[in-house]
Amino acid sequence: MMKKLVLALVGVTLAVPAASAASIVNRDEETHTITVTENGDQARLSVSKDETVQFCNDGCFVTMPNGDREVLTGSETIEIEQGRGRIR
Repeated sequence: MMKKLVLALVGVTLAVPAASAASIVNRDEETHTITVTENGDQARLSVSKDETVQFCNDGCFVTMPNGDREVLTGSETIEIEQGRGRIR
């Protein structure tokens, strides 16, 4: 009986979709760094040319390469072009 319960819980866990995360795509030739503040913790995230990185699972504050600040819920995509981050 316990084995069936564990298998059922594993099945339900796998069926639940993963939480969405924001992503950032760097379309510039150079590496850019953004500052991410999530749950009170601040981190710098470097994104190389043509790289896509997922972050910000539960909402966060982001400082773009040009200094602009945005609030994200965790489902947005940021594209960096010409040194500016744009939310899509």
